[in-house]
Amino acid sequence: MSQQNKALEAEKQFSQDFIAFAVKKEVLRFGEFKTKAGRSSPYFFNAGLFNDGESLMKLGEFYAAAIQNSGIAFDMLFGPAYKGITLVASIAIAFAKNGHNIPYAYNRKETKDHGEGGVIVGSPLKGRVLIIDDVISAGTSVRESVELIKVNGAKACGVAIAIDRQEKGLGELSAVQEVMQQQQLPVCAIATLTDLLNYLQDKPELAQYLHAVQRYRQQYGVITSN
Repeated sequence: MSQQNKALEAEKQFSQDFIAFAVKKEVLRFGEFKTKAGRSSPYFFNAGLFNDGESLMKLGEFYAAAIQNSGIAFDMLFGPAYKGITLVASIAIAFAKNGHNIPYAYNRKETKDHGEGGVIVGSPLKGRVLIIDDVISAGTSVRESVELIKVNGAKACGVAIAIDRQEKGLGELSAVQEVMQQQQLPVCAIATLTDLLNYLQDKPELAQYLHAVQRYRQQYGVITSN
């Protein structure tokens, strides 16, 4: 097996391990859920349910590995409130465990007018800033983060998410593709809808969900390079 094929196999296994982890923690659930776009989805991913120390530690490690594999060059991390706060802290810790001490920051929803004041908490925004989020739905959080980073004299250099749903956004492109096109930013994900389908295909006990997810992709899916 060539080095390239080995790398692809390792990446595939990495994504499968993450999905298995998310299913075990019931962060990734199957059934009927309504998305922000008003669609009836057969699966739902809620990163807020990584709600204990061990799972948050592992989540940070998955993110850090995906970011490193992406090759995106960055100087610091930024997590938009609220979910992004715990995500960005866990990722910074994961990098530090591997010998990379990376600064991070997050924002307040409202400006603080006492104490240190301001909107940004943590390291001052500077250099190339990598935005951290759980998923990209309408891209609103990314757009707001890009503007906030710019206002503070830094430059957004990319976005890292947990799951790329690979489905249509406002038009024919996926929400992730829209962000990449409109903001001119690379986006990396720990796993994609394709990875989820591969996982379900290997689980006979989840066959009923496999068919539902396949139908959903046929209706709303977008072909991506991932």
